[in-house]
Amino acid sequence: MEDNPHPAKILVIQTAFLGDVVLATAVLEKLHQYFPDAQIDFVLRKGNEGVLSSHPFLHNLLVWDKKQQKIKNLFRLAKTIRRTHYDVVVNLHRHFSAGFLTVFSGAKKTIGFDKNPLSLIFSEKIKHCFSGKHETERNQLLIAAMTDDLPAKPKIYPSKADFDAVFLLKHNEEGVLKKYICIAPASMWATKQFPVKQWINMLRLPQFQSYIIYLLGAPVDWDVSEQIKTALPQLSIENITGKLSPLASAALMRDAAMNYVNDSAPMHLASAMDAPVTAIYCSTLPAFGYGPLSTVSHTVQVEQVLACRPCGIHGHRHCPQTHFNCAYQIDLQQLVNVLC
Repeated sequence: MEDNPHPAKILVIQTAFLGDVVLATAVLEKLHQYFPDAQIDFVLRKGNEGVLSSHPFLHNLLVWDKKQQKIKNLFRLAKTIRRTHYDVVVNLHRHFSAGFLTVFSGAKKTIGFDKNPLSLIFSEKIKHCFSGKHETERNQLLIAAMTDDLPAKPKIYPSKADFDAVFLLKHNEEGVLKKYICIAPASMWATKQFPVKQWINMLRLPQFQSYIIYLLGAPVDWDVSEQIKTALPQLSIENITGKLSPLASAALMRDAAMNYVNDSAPMHLASAMDAPVTAIYCSTLPAFGYGPLSTVSHTVQVEQVLACRPCGIHGHRHCPQTHFNCAYQIDLQQLVNVLC
């Protein structure tokens, strides 16, 4: 970076969803690699701070409460950012609010995507394109001039307390690792969520009978997990949905025989732990650039070409065509094959 080769203070902004924050950790890895002595701070929305609570490269986590006094809290946060006098602000989010924080920061170098409404005021704007790149590659474009062209992998850092919280779930009384599978069955978008009926049909297959099954997710996902557990009383299933923090869940996922997830945040938690993962795509596509990045990664989707798929980038509250064939026509044998 010609005008400031060694920035002392760097701010990264990502106020979107939990999965986006996890993917943003790839930027933190790269920035720390090139500027190990810099103060790196991160802005995120309230509710997502837990996933970065023990991150060793971060100096400050700045939290925006969007649910209560949203605008007032945005201006309060903007003033805090401006007082810090950052050398560089890297904005990964494409919404106006993140653009406002970027511009108001007063930083000499402000970098963001051209799709942000305030990108004309950034000192550098980078073209954002969905096709052909993973989200980590798109984000890397923002800091390529400061670092290099190769994106790091996302990485999170569960604490010892997080690993201790799941030790008994992972090990038997002799301390030997159990044979278990993690499933995160829910998604905030209905058309991204493999249906409960399909999860049940999958777990009825004989290959799953010898595993302990842990059902994971946020507290609001408890009912979905409980439906699965209730339908399969003959299996060893524990519904621990809502009982673990994101980092503790990630610690559990790390040593699973397989983690089955939707196109949602748990997939990125698995990637950030390099845990084995199988991502099921219903209405969305891996080509959008949010796929799994673990060494052992699989994607499963309907094998037939459906004229209605994809029906959107982020998913819908219900299937626009009402049939939800992109989920119900997935061959369950694909989900068995990844265990071999």
